Amino acid sequence: MTTLGFVGLGAMGAHMVRHLLSHGFPVSVYDVNGAAMEAAAALGATACATPKEVADVAEAVLVCLPTPDIVRAVALGPNGLAEGGKIRIFVDHSTTGPSVAREVAVALECRQITALDAPLAGGVAGAESGALSVMVSGAEWAFEALRSAFESFGRNVVRVGDEVGQGQVLKLVNNMIVGATLVATCEAMLFGVKAGLSAQVMLDMLNVSTARSLTSEKIIPNSVLSRTFDFGFRLELMRKDLRLCVSEAEALGVPMLACTTVKQIHDIALAGGRGKQDMTRVVEELERWAGASLSAPQILESYSVSPAGARTS
Repeated sequence: MTTLGFVGLGAMGAHMVRHLLSHGFPVSVYDVNGAAMEAAAALGATACATPKEVADVAEAVLVCLPTPDIVRAVALGPNGLAEGGKIRIFVDHSTTGPSVAREVAVALECRQITALDAPLAGGVAGAESGALSVMVSGAEWAFEALRSAFESFGRNVVRVGDEVGQGQVLKLVNNMIVGATLVATCEAMLFGVKAGLSAQVMLDMLNVSTARSLTSEKIIPNSVLSRTFDFGFRLELMRKDLRLCVSEAEALGVPMLACTTVKQIHDIALAGGRGKQDMTRVVEELERWAGASLSAPQILESYSVSPAGARTS
């Protein structure tokens, strides 16, 4: 593929385009945010007025968009990619779920456009450093045609399946595990804090013990204990991914009992006005319910802990 397009220059996409350009790929771009397009153009990208215009000049178009409905509109709507005259491969780096991925792929196939789904893991930090995991599914020839493009922003680029939508399944599994471990680890640590343990002491021990995870090693110390809440992924988007995971699993007859509870906790945080905030802000809901905080030091009015460790009221 000598000509690439990219639609969606948000927190992830802007960095991905930068890496494509730095590796010598000519890229035509579109985003509803004019400032984002200007920034990409300053790096050497060609700004286009619509997704169709991108697809008129690019053989392969990559998209990284926030919701399934936006993906549908960009791919299939008026002035969408399907109306372009040059596009032959469509790559969706968004998290849409397997059902939408297959729906879009079937519609594009009628236009002789091959679809790959290629969701990402690694967050904004991974996009910025070019160290994303790229979970691709679909036709092998299309994957091979774009492998070098994926490797410009991805450290772990794997074709996980032949069927469009399988990459989406893996991404939903990944995000559900992240959401669940964040909730479970923080909920358990709040019990420890309320019993008088230091959050930092707990983390130090957890991270050399069997309970360690990305959540305990990176997310909690860097974004929660620091009170920066800056992991870089909006809570409303995490909740969307959790909802998709539960829905798609239940459609296959897989019960999601614990995962449904994790999704419901995010529902509550969303209803509380935290949707536009960082996903790690869900921990503040857990803290409110527990009457304790993972920030240190924390002295509770209800009780204190004696030097010997005995509870006193």
